[in-house]
Amino acid sequence: MLEVVSDVLRYVVQMIPMCLLALVIFLFARPARLRRLRTHGLVSGTLREITLCLFLLFCAGLAALTLFPSNIWSYVLTFGRGWYDGATFFSFYPTWEQTMSSLAYLSNMLTPFQEIRRALGQMSYWGLFMLLGNIIMFMPVGFFTALLWRKPRWWKSLLAGFCSSLTIEFIQFFIGRSSDIDDVILNTAGALAGFWIFCLLRAVFPGFIKKFQCQPRGGYYYG
Repeated sequence: MLEVVSDVLRYVVQMIPMCLLALVIFLFARPARLRRLRTHGLVSGTLREITLCLFLLFCAGLAALTLFPSNIWSYVLTFGRGWYDGATFFSFYPTWEQTMSSLAYLSNMLTPFQEIRRALGQMSYWGLFMLLGNIIMFMPVGFFTALLWRKPRWWKSLLAGFCSSLTIEFIQFFIGRSSDIDDVILNTAGALAGFWIFCLLRAVFPGFIKKFQCQPRGGYYYG
């Protein structure tokens, strides 16, 4: 259990730089966004604003973990001290030759369920951690898109998870990260699971869930 907590905290710490940047952008852009909503006769309540901010922070943290080379944020957070003697920020990125050599493994990357079967067959800690992590990590994508968008539908959350995961895997191929179709499958499943959690909360607390939607000024939108 302590090992799981330690690994989770290590990832959370690496999310901090991008989360702080996202917070600054959110606060800077918020007045203009609220003015734009008012021109359309809509208001965004405090609860919705807080939730939207948290979702953007999560998305920024997810980008930090997936759209940059491994360990680059540990290097940044320690100001380059104690990490990989002689390393620089750009040395974490692969050369073009290294990227092209990865094409030899493209068929393995595109074979579905191969890594999932391996993780379940070996039942190793790290394999199961990454398998469950790929599902849990994308549950907020499906949950918050359903919570914050109008007329939530399961296919919208599924599409959000699929498109974001596919984009991440495509970029990871060029930054020296492991790309695999199984990650897309697990991430999409996680987004869909997030949508069903939203459905459960909506069934139990229907009035509460509606507070996360933009509302017409002077009234409530229940569409």
